[in-house]
Amino acid sequence: MIGNIATERPARTLEFGVYRDGDNNLDDVQSLVIAQALQTSRKDHSIEFTIEDTTARRGFEPRDTLRTESYSIADGAFSSNVKIGPPHDMSARSDLAKFVGHVLDNAQASGAKQTWIDLVDHGGGDGGGMQSDHSKTGIMRADDIAGAISDGVELHARAHPEDAGRGVDGVVANQCLMATVAFSSALSDAGVRYLAASPETMLAPGVPTAVAHDIAAHENDPAKMAKAVVATTMKQTYGPEGGGFKPAAAFDVIDLDPAKMNAVRDAVSTLDASLTEAAKHRSERAAIREDARAIDGMVRFAQGKSMPWRADRPAIALYDTFSQDGRLDASVRAAASRARDAVAGTVLAHRESDDFEPFDDADYSNAYGPTVHFPVTARQIDAWAPQVSETDNAFYKNVGADDLTRAIA
Repeated sequence: MIGNIATERPARTLEFGVYRDGDNNLDDVQSLVIAQALQTSRKDHSIEFTIEDTTARRGFEPRDTLRTESYSIADGAFSSNVKIGPPHDMSARSDLAKFVGHVLDNAQASGAKQTWIDLVDHGGGDGGGMQSDHSKTGIMRADDIAGAISDGVELHARAHPEDAGRGVDGVVANQCLMATVAFSSALSDAGVRYLAASPETMLAPGVPTAVAHDIAAHENDPAKMAKAVVATTMKQTYGPEGGGFKPAAAFDVIDLDPAKMNAVRDAVSTLDASLTEAAKHRSERAAIREDARAIDGMVRFAQGKSMPWRADRPAIALYDTFSQDGRLDASVRAAASRARDAVAGTVLAHRESDDFEPFDDADYSNAYGPTVHFPVTARQIDAWAPQVSETDNAFYKNVGADDLTRAIA
């Protein structure tokens, strides 16, 4: 339904960019985020949504015509300048960068105090996301997603030097498995301050676009913002009343403050080096493997056994287990404690489900905070390579995880 047309652009608190890749099997179901944007903007006039929607569903064009639709939503109405063209490659770094630049242009024009980007599609943890069926790219690496945001900020700054200080404040990953330490690190390097994401697979339509209201309503209080975003996501129910489903088994908002992320990188580097050294001893290597196996990776439901993310373990729980294992050297336990505390210091808000029926009521009580890729067998290292590689990211390489993986797996 098209609705009314918006013609004026008053000053806003938040510019919320929705980058939706419908060039796959989630086209229809995830399109609900567009309707949610309309509903949210009717209630909260401080938000403008900038939409880029690659889709073949019925919208501004007939069904089964794959194309990209670009427009804005504000005050419960679509903008008058709807652009329709050939389908973009939503998994290409350059296309995401252009969108980010466009969102920042709109943020400047609307006087927005904050800018967030909502990435709506499939996700694969440190392997990346934004899966397009009809493109050569296929899926965008996690580092390239962050890199595209940095590129988009540069595009805006070059075009509008008077507004060169504007950047992307937060990212909503409406995708599976994107609450990871590596993705957090990459986004932080791109200047992003907050990541709202799930460590587990999600059920589409996923994160409700209504979280934009929580962000706008708490622009000066990150702690309250984070708690509100998590609450809105975990309270959301899709489907028929009394028989619907929740979008996530666990959800986090992560603080990407550069000082905190530098502390995480330093602490994990020290821990990985300590574990690599300890693994030279057979007994300690066995203890490390046993401790890691005791922390279930993600995709914990029975139907997910064939998926590769069983080595994506909650970092805080994993490092805490190492810190309490008396079989490991005291220096290893101390390094694990520091790494645990550093990662925990980035978690602004978290909630997990204690009864997530769609995922076989799997236990998520330790799925607090981001995950880290920690394989203990060769098969777990890059189970879907070369199409998806969870080890092909800057964080994994910079903290010495390659050396540790060779020693353990």
